[in-house]
Amino acid sequence: MVRLKSSKQIEKMKDAGKIVAAVFVAMREAIRPGISTWDLDQIAYRIITEHGAVPSFLNYGTPPFPASICASVNDHVVHGIPKKDAILNEGDIVSVDVGAKLQGFHADAARTFLVGEVSEDVKALVRTTEECFWKGFEKAVPGNRIGDISSAIQKHAESFGYGVVRELVGHGIGEDLHEEPDVPNYGSAGRGMRIQPGMVLAVEPMINLGTASVVMLQDRWTIATADGRCSAHYENTFAITEDGPIITTLES
Repeated sequence: MVRLKSSKQIEKMKDAGKIVAAVFVAMREAIRPGISTWDLDQIAYRIITEHGAVPSFLNYGTPPFPASICASVNDHVVHGIPKKDAILNEGDIVSVDVGAKLQGFHADAARTFLVGEVSEDVKALVRTTEECFWKGFEKAVPGNRIGDISSAIQKHAESFGYGVVRELVGHGIGEDLHEEPDVPNYGSAGRGMRIQPGMVLAVEPMINLGTASVVMLQDRWTIATADGRCSAHYENTFAITEDGPIITTLES
């Protein structure tokens, strides 16, 4: 069942979103060759807790996720576990997925960052993945359907020959990190649940340079591309209002 949010609840989610956005500002300053993903996790944990929030991901799921962010490097699509020995190198990309819970409500977003000088084909993948989000966002208006979002994302990604991950999807969000409805990054326009005011969604294109196929690694969290080529991830939480969608997790 979809849990619609009141304007007061959406305001609380905006506050949580500001904390997530603050993490991204700090990530952009910190990410460079030589830093570990564990270091990035420590920065995020400090920012989230100093603002009086709780990291949404810490101890989430089974087995419990052991960190405050997911840090997924190069061919890791999502759910990468930060580690002291996972050192970022020149030419890498790293997806940082962050969640914060404040006043009982979550915000969730992701960005893919370039580490130093990155190859042109990977730069294009990162750029297109963000564009995919905005293509879907344009369709997130009352009266449209979830499939309109999904189809717009898929068409844009596949127009460049990229693989669109099927096994992982966007989602509703609120008092729980993952709520109904699911928001796939592929689908048919005009299909699926009707979009209505009060919905809050976390839409998150996960786009691969090569095959759409993915595998789970032995840590039971990290998802990687099946062909070892790079993947990019871009996500925001936004609320549907009578006047259209409002993003809660954008950096200033």
